[in-house]
Amino acid sequence: MAEERKTILKVDDINVYYGSIHAIKGISFEVNEGEIVTLIGANGAGKSTTLNTISGLLRSRTGSIEFFGESLAKVAPHKIVERGLVMVPEGRRIFTQMTVEENLEMGAYSQPNSTIKASLDEVYELFPRLKERRTQIGGTLSGGEQQMLAMGRSLMAKPRLIMLDEPSMGLAPILVDHIFDIIKSLHRNGATILLVEQNAQAALSVADRAYVLETGKVVMSGTGRELLASDQIKKAYLGA
Repeated sequence: MAEERKTILKVDDINVYYGSIHAIKGISFEVNEGEIVTLIGANGAGKSTTLNTISGLLRSRTGSIEFFGESLAKVAPHKIVERGLVMVPEGRRIFTQMTVEENLEMGAYSQPNSTIKASLDEVYELFPRLKERRTQIGGTLSGGEQQMLAMGRSLMAKPRLIMLDEPSMGLAPILVDHIFDIIKSLHRNGATILLVEQNAQAALSVADRAYVLETGKVVMSGTGRELLASDQIKKAYLGA
């Protein structure tokens, strides 16, 4: 019998508004240790809003968000990062005027200085391209390299859960494959990942479990494999 995985993130009945617009309508889901869980859905379905609410950048009017059994309701965003819940934002948001290595060091602001060298070595092993470019200014990197840098920066914070917001956005197909290979590699090394992604095929292919969002609601859930095989999903998201 498979060992029961510990639930590390529990989102229960969150409702989020932008002014009078009801963007998130009673969403509930959970992420267990060592899983890749993906949220898929069309543009505007509420995927990024959900991640921003978990990160503390937005607040829910109802329900609860618990990380390792502790409520995040009144925790400041930077304190959420210190607890090990780290987001790689949509659009990468690197520090464009800083070098690659300075960007990575910024990711370790919550960590003791004594750990930074070992963390850098780990990131450079995972992303050899970043090691080659470590003295280069971040803004001069290609889109794919900037995505690697944003992911590497998040790893410097020693995350217990990584949230990836649209990591493939704007990348050439060959780079999308590379980014998803890196996600699989992180997973093999024990990382727990919450992935928001418009590329449903790629996301479901790597996910243990998935939730489908439409207009701020969860309308379907299941294993990645189940949803890939679903006629409804194929028709709506996979162009089949």
